[in-house]
Amino acid sequence: MHWLLFYDYVPDYLERRSAVRSAQMEHLEPYLQRGELVLGGAYANPADGAVILFRSETSEVPERFAQNDPYVEQGLVTSWHVRE
Repeated sequence: MHWLLFYDYVPDYLERRSAVRSAQMEHLEPYLQRGELVLGGAYANPADGAVILFRSETSEVPERFAQNDPYVEQGLVTSWHVRE
């Protein structure tokens, strides 16, 4: 099954992301290695959110990703949700 994780970002996301970018990259690496994270990235013009595509049997994988994401923990993400 495929799942989309949607993020809404704070207005100053582009200015703030560099401080947590390396932690974000470390966080996503295991998901890439296991083949669960397929692709994703921020929207452009404006960069006010992102979408990430996951492959997993349940929504637990993208939900766990979001709950432990440095962008979420550091307040760059104002809200998130998962859709099948």
